[in-house]
Amino acid sequence: TIELIWTVMPAITLIFIALPSLRLLYMIDEINNPSITLKVIGHQWYWSYEYSDFSNTEFDSYMKPVNEMNKNEIRLLDVDNRTVIPMNTQARVVVTAADVLHSWAVP
Repeated sequence: TIELIWTVMPAITLIFIALPSLRLLYMIDEINNPSITLKVIGHQWYWSYEYSDFSNTEFDSYMKPVNEMNKNEIRLLDVDNRTVIPMNTQARVVVTAADVLHSWAVP
């Protein structure tokens, strides 16, 4: 009987944790009709951006060298071409990589 309790109680606990989590995962995965789609491609030392909704605009974004930076710019974060995403609109950002895993974020 104790073995049955050791098995059933953790299983019930895991079910109570898993069901709300699965619901949230499916809600996050929903794709509403976005106004704009931005494809972000990570490379080893730069990012490539593609806006494909209105015009096929593609550009690369490299870090600024330290000797070209102003005093108010942040080292290793400022780039030569910044991407622009409109406010208060639904935007889909597709993040992928050309070589290894990269981390892209919106400040």
